[in-house]
Amino acid sequence: QVQLVESGGGLVQAGGSLRLSCAASGRISSSYAMGWFRQTPGKEREFLAVIMWSGGGTYYADSVKGRFTISRDNGKNTVSLQMTSLKPEDTAIYSCAVGRWPSPSPGRYDYWGQGTQVTVSS
Repeated sequence: QVQLVESGGGLVQAGGSLRLSCAASGRISSSYAMGWFRQTPGKEREFLAVIMWSGGGTYYADSVKGRFTISRDNGKNTVSLQMTSLKPEDTAIYSCAVGRWPSPSPGRYDYWGQGTQVTVSS
């Protein structure tokens, strides 16, 4: 079992930045992939970025490439998502997830956090 808790969400003006954190606990395999997703009402969950827990390899969705940066701190068992140049359309609930494969598909992830709200005002 793996438990994930997100933090760092909030209200920010367009053009601003936020840093989200995902604290992981439980049985975390070095081969796991840690992903960030977001979701707005009535829409499917959208993949944002993924990082390998061991090697640090990363992959980003085109919609956030160059604006968002995913990183990990194995010593603290956390994965972060640094978000810059935020836009109103980035408003969503952001969630982290753990899976065995670095996939953009939400179905490939086994454990999810409860999510944190990010609101970007214009």
